[in-house]
Amino acid sequence: MDVEPSSNLCLSINPVESSHLDQILDIEQEAFSAPWTRVMFEAELVGNPFSRLYVATPIDDQGQPEDIAGYLCYWIVFEELRILNLAVCQPWRRQGIARRFVQFALYDAQTQGVERALLEVRASNTAAQSLYDGFGFREYGSRAAYYTDPAEDAILMRLEPIEFDDPF
Repeated sequence: MDVEPSSNLCLSINPVESSHLDQILDIEQEAFSAPWTRVMFEAELVGNPFSRLYVATPIDDQGQPEDIAGYLCYWIVFEELRILNLAVCQPWRRQGIARRFVQFALYDAQTQGVERALLEVRASNTAAQSLYDGFGFREYGSRAAYYTDPAEDAILMRLEPIEFDDPF
């Protein structure tokens, strides 16, 4: 699915294929101090019926795809959307890709009758908290020392109900 963020960046958001895993792992290593492993991504890709795993690929001026700019993993479990993992590689940050991913997930969830969205975010990750806050997510609790390397609390955020216009 091609989407056009507010900047002039054209993106293609598509399901992950096994051939994408090396690039996803590179982004994961760059973005997180306690990154997911290949086995974890493979389990999401082939072993979890609730999992949705997507990549964003910028499209150049000639309409050709570039390298993967980011990825998103979320679950749709009955009436809940659970955003698990979202990362954008450094050169592509601050260009609306993370926002487009959240829009994509919320729209997908809403079309399937999902009632609420949940996620955890590092207490120090104010940029992510601000992103989610912009969609109407609100803090509803925390988990002490949820993250490792370094140890840090998780802020629990929820959006309920999901009321979202077609972002595309």
